[in-house]
Order: sequence, then C-alpha cells, then structure tokens
Amino acid sequence: MSERAGQPTSYRYSPGWRLFTRIILQPLLRLLMKNQWAGKENIPKTGGIILAPNHLSYADWGTIALFSDSYAHRYPVFMIKSPVFGVKFIGALLTKVGQLPVYRGRGDAGLVLKAAEQALRAGACVIVYPEGTASRDPDLWPMVGKTGAARLALTTGAPVIPIAHWGAQEILPYGTKKPHLFPRKTVRMAAGPPVDLSAYAGQRLGASTLRAATADIMADITALLAKIRQETPPAAPWDLEAGGRVALDRTGGGSAAATPGGAAGEAGSRDEAASGDS
Repeated sequence: MSERAGQPTSYRYSPGWRLFTRIILQPLLRLLMKNQWAGKENIPKTGGIILAPNHLSYADWGTIALFSDSYAHRYPVFMIKSPVFGVKFIGALLTKVGQLPVYRGRGDAGLVLKAAEQALRAGACVIVYPEGTASRDPDLWPMVGKTGAARLALTTGAPVIPIAHWGAQEILPYGTKKPHLFPRKTVRMAAGPPVDLSAYAGQRLGASTLRAATADIMADITALLAKIRQETPPAAPWDLEAGGRVALDRTGGGSAAATPGGAAGEAGSRDEAASGDS
C-alpha cells in the first residue's frame, strides 16, 4: 500500500490506549444518554466485521462507539477526516487506538479502503456509514448509499452487520453545534443479522454489482429502523445528489426517476469510503 504523511502502511494499535479510552469515555457517554440496545447475538465476537449504521447526527460517533464496545464488546474503528489527526493530542490518540484517517483528495477513496481492508483482515470491527453523511431525508430515513461498505465486504469476505438507531438526532441535530443534553435523551439501537451478499460472490466488482449490493445493505438498515421507529419507511430512498427520492434499480442497471421535488438521478452510488460527515 502506498503511504501518505501520517497514514500507516499496516494496521496497528495500542491495547493500553484502547483500555484508557474505555475507562474515560464509556462512563461519560453513559452519563449523557439512556440506551435501549438489541441484537448483540448478530455481531460476531471475533474476526473482521463491518458495522453499517444509518447516519443521523454528529453525535453518532458516541452512540455507535458505546454500542459497539460496551454492548457488543467489539472495539470500534472509525474512518475519520484527516484534519482531525492534525489536532494536537487528539490525532496521536486516534492513531494509537487504531482509527483510520480519510483523505478527501482525488483518488484517495481507494487508499482509505485499502487501510480499512487491512484492518478487517487483522480482525478489526470497522464502522462504515454507507450514506457517507448525515441523512438529508426530510424524515431522516436512510438515503441512497455509497459503495464502500459493499466493496470492502466483497473484497475481504467480512460480514456486514446492519445497524439502525434513533435518538442521536435529538442530542445534536445535524447542522447545529450546541448539544441538547438534558433531559437525557434515549437512543434506541439494534443490530440485524449479517446482510446476505451471497448472490454477488465471485462476481466482478463492477459498478452494477456494487450498486446492487449496496442497495441490499441499505434495505436491511431501513427495515431495522422501521422496526425501531414503528413506522413505515418511504417506498424509495432519498438521493442526495438527485435532490429527491429514487426507485433503486436492484440489478444495478442504471437510473431511476426521482419523485417530485428532485431531478432524475442515478440509482447507484459513487465508489467512496463512507467515513462520517460532510
């Protein structure tokens, strides 16, 4: 793997620093929110896995991290924007606990996926937000996904565990800077069974295959969220680039019409590493 400044060529971390973050962060996060969790039996205890959650808020990192580490006992590895690694102490800490920097330059998506692939092959629990950014759906349902999670899964064989959660948006609504901590908010989160991607095994990882696999991942996340919210999701997901809802072509064949309020857009997604927010 090629190397950029500050980006390791192999996956490594310090167990001692991971223990330090557990001791400091878990009690703090528990203090800030109430949690209702389910689905631990669906998360493998060992081996490389991909946790694929919906994305609601900048507060997601805390809710997902606590769920993964405290409930499922899998230390979470996030893909985080590279400028954060330049912040004194924080950057060093993130590196020591094995977090992965995301560089937003041309051609860097492949570099990030290579780093995540190495982490998965080393047995890590990698968090991949398929949407790539917080949902802009008017009702906060999952949007059309990007293909990074599907590519990682089909390249490494790591299972994709769909994660759905609801409540983080009340702690820190997207686009705001001031958290709403009190009264304490309840975050409901569930893990589903691994997404069945067996239909794509052995296929060439072209755009159509990756789009179809991504649609399957997003469908499982949306179904989980519908159970948590006890609501019926929209028939078609919101496409951020199209500015409206699109009917996904599950065969990966091409475009679909957007609903009123958005232009027609491609039903697939760009092959990008889905880090966190943009």
